[in-house]
Amino acid sequence: MKDAMRNAVDTMNVGIVGLGAIGRAVCRALDDGLPGLTLSGATARDREKAERFLKGLRSSVPFLSLDDLIQASDVVVEASTQTHLEEIAPKTLEAGRNLVVLSCGGLLGRHDWVKLAEAKRCRIFVPSAAIAGLDGVKGARVGAITSVTMETRKPPRGLAGAPWIEAQKIDLDAITEETLIFEGPATEACRAFPANVNVLAALALAGIGPEKTRIKLFAVPGQSMNLHRITVVGEFGRLAIEVENVPSENPRTGKLSYMSTIALLRELTASLRVGT
Repeated sequence: MKDAMRNAVDTMNVGIVGLGAIGRAVCRALDDGLPGLTLSGATARDREKAERFLKGLRSSVPFLSLDDLIQASDVVVEASTQTHLEEIAPKTLEAGRNLVVLSCGGLLGRHDWVKLAEAKRCRIFVPSAAIAGLDGVKGARVGAITSVTMETRKPPRGLAGAPWIEAQKIDLDAITEETLIFEGPATEACRAFPANVNVLAALALAGIGPEKTRIKLFAVPGQSMNLHRITVVGEFGRLAIEVENVPSENPRTGKLSYMSTIALLRELTASLRVGT
């Protein structure tokens, strides 16, 4: 298998798992052309719908089973779910393929996957997703970090279907003013909102870990964007980040999520990389 970091002129085959808002956007970008990258195939739960989408691309892209997709790819992009990641990650890494993880809440505590990647001489990549500043957080981690907190504000419909919402029997339609829905560490938040707070997981992985990284999650009626405010305090000083994301066709996901994934893929073969 071609090593993503070995030779910037190699052509790398990229397979996509999941054809939701992010998966489709990444497929279109690869189909339009990213230097040194080729879309090798895609897979999804709804084969009929997936094949209909793939036929609309300019290049001929096959629908493949997960196993066949892994074999056909140098890099596998997981754009599915945390539950599906439990199958995708070990299979991909065991085959020595690099893995890009969007459902990065599923990486928390999975040191076994990191060790498997090390043993098979491949890598796990996590895009910045819908937030900014992870380069600063990684730099700050070289020294001592005192605290990492995030406040997230989303339209109520963007939280629909989350396990926490279901378990607490929260009527999102009844919310008429800004309401604190959840407060706690990333370890709990990523289980409570697996499709909503992958940005928090990325922040935790870049910084001081999921037990010490905390979130306040608000539902805000009438809000059109997903708002994230991040504060990091440490020996370096204080870092404050605010991002307002336009939601994609999936209200749980900001457009910046797939844009950052495309940017990550572009850098795999780039001769110049900027940022930590």
